[in-house]
Amino acid sequence: MKNIRNIGIMAHIDAGKTTTTERFLYYSGKVHRIGEVDEGSATMDWMQQEKERGITITSAAITCFWKKNRINIIDTPGHVDFTVEVERSLRVLDGAIGIFCAVGGVEPQSETVWRQADKYHIPRIVYVNKMDRIGANFYNVLDAITSRLSANPLPIQIPIGQSDSFIGLVDLIRMKAIKYKEETFGADFEEYDIPDDLLQETNKYRTKLIEALADIDDHIMEKYLNNQDIEEAEIHSVLRKGTLNSRFVPVLCGSSLKNRGVRHLLDAVMNYLPSPLEVPSITGKNNYTDKIEERRADPDEPFCALAFKVMSDPYVGKLTYFRVYSGAIEAGQTALNPDTGKKERFSRLLLMAANKREDLKRVIAGEIFAAVGMRDTKTGDTLCDPKHPIELEHMIFPVPVISVAIEPKSKADEEKLEAALKSLEDEDPTFQTKTDKETGQMIIAGMGELHLDVLVDRLEREFKVYLNVGKPQVAYRETITQKATSEITYERVVSGKNQFAHIVLEFVPSETGKIFEFDNRVAKERLPQEFVQAVEQGVRGATTSGVIAGFPMIDIRAILVDGSYREDESSDLAYKIAGSMALQDAAKRAEPYLMEPMMKLEIITPEEYFGSILSDLSTKRAKISRHQQRGDVQVIDATVPLSEMTGYATDLRNMSQGRAVFTMQFYQYETVTPEEKKRLMEKMGLAA
Repeated sequence: MKNIRNIGIMAHIDAGKTTTTERFLYYSGKVHRIGEVDEGSATMDWMQQEKERGITITSAAITCFWKKNRINIIDTPGHVDFTVEVERSLRVLDGAIGIFCAVGGVEPQSETVWRQADKYHIPRIVYVNKMDRIGANFYNVLDAITSRLSANPLPIQIPIGQSDSFIGLVDLIRMKAIKYKEETFGADFEEYDIPDDLLQETNKYRTKLIEALADIDDHIMEKYLNNQDIEEAEIHSVLRKGTLNSRFVPVLCGSSLKNRGVRHLLDAVMNYLPSPLEVPSITGKNNYTDKIEERRADPDEPFCALAFKVMSDPYVGKLTYFRVYSGAIEAGQTALNPDTGKKERFSRLLLMAANKREDLKRVIAGEIFAAVGMRDTKTGDTLCDPKHPIELEHMIFPVPVISVAIEPKSKADEEKLEAALKSLEDEDPTFQTKTDKETGQMIIAGMGELHLDVLVDRLEREFKVYLNVGKPQVAYRETITQKATSEITYERVVSGKNQFAHIVLEFVPSETGKIFEFDNRVAKERLPQEFVQAVEQGVRGATTSGVIAGFPMIDIRAILVDGSYREDESSDLAYKIAGSMALQDAAKRAEPYLMEPMMKLEIITPEEYFGSILSDLSTKRAKISRHQQRGDVQVIDATVPLSEMTGYATDLRNMSQGRAVFTMQFYQYETVTPEEKKRLMEKMGLAA
């Protein structure tokens, strides 16, 4: 296991993730021809939609070997609509490469994925790509990483030239200049002495490197103070130590498209990113004892794996991707899903290479694989040894912010639609479907217009379901702003049998982004556990329809403070209904508010269109947080209501003759202004 690396490649859209991965595969001998994103020939972008759009939509896993070491790579999307692919990939990875464009630097999605990696405490190395592009500036990117990501970048290379003059790099560890050979696509390179005009800059960054290492290692500190030579092996060892402890982030540079710098990046993956043995033991809850247990990366430990991705494969059916944290499993064996209480059989174990597959007989701790035959396992579920049950922490996914109404074009499409939607929901936790109770329309919801466009496209191409699609609708939410208590006594005769439930629930606003929390403070003698669970189910179910306009309710904490039951008359159903009634009752007295999704917006535009774009944003209730010059373009950062941004891609293209670009991602829900609430309620035919 010490020779395994489970890594992800993460970045803003168009920073060069897939292009870099393709070079990894070429240099490691996995493929014999370099795939190109622009040509639609990239190994990792295998979906038809990815080939056509030139972007990564789904995270793809592949294994390659570098100098007898195994690297499991997950290439993640850069577009914000598919950020869930990054989230679930980072959950199971041990290390990551953050790729930054040498021109764009730290862009919005770069920040998002960096924070996601922070959440999971993932060691990283940085690769500054596109050093050959006009406007490239390696040192500006270092400053941006420090200021915008609060990280500590530590260059172990600096470029020789920038933009058109970029020809190679200086290795600050070996103190050698490196130039890559064009005729072998960068597979070969030559080393030579550092040019005189680069000596001052090289010595400056070499000193910074050694000082950073001396801060965490006394032996290097002693050698540094005594002006003694420091061995390469010592530098690599302490660099590894500092990277794994997140004291700093080693920074490399290159141009993947021009095949410069990627071989040294592969070496850095092996030198500085952790093996499964160097990652802290995973912890989870034993549902039988309620104790927290841990599992070490050891094949002899009880089996434990996390399902982090589900997808449909046209040849083998439903595929479930797993990361094994402990133990081992063989094809044909079964494991327990503690989330459902059911056992699942691993009918086939597969090593995946994007959309290609290879059968395995056995997998062990530290490995990533896909399994066929998982009927009831969803993204985020644990599978474990039935004799040693453990449930790992679940993943939390963002809620959809935009929806459209769909209808099948024919009776045949209607019959296939339900199964197709179920398949896509299994794959994508941020994709949701529901039927509007009033109109009977089928509603699909996702993270953005592109997300929904791709899903509709997949329904037609993969599932042969043809649809009429309505205009995008914004996913508004409701919440409470005050504390309210509701005491419900439910007594009914249902089918000739008395039904009784009595509860006292307190509702308070919770932290933004918590969606729904439930806290039980009633002793088992007052209310048995099965009735408490029924109350929680009832309240959770009631959050799907608020009291203002029927939008789902979020950021609510329900506290069960009292309750009672009758031996022969109380039932789960009665307490479920009581819980639902309690929320509806309390919400009306807790000063409910309507909320709308706010988006983070970044626009990059040539100077001549800056004024008209800024003027247009002012009509969209946008709040400009800053605008700054970056090279010869203006960068505008703002927050703006999603409801104002439908069709903005076309509007911006028209305003800038197609030269301005924008990225937009969900920020948070905010209270709707009285004027906007009135307009919205009138549109829906409701009293404000």
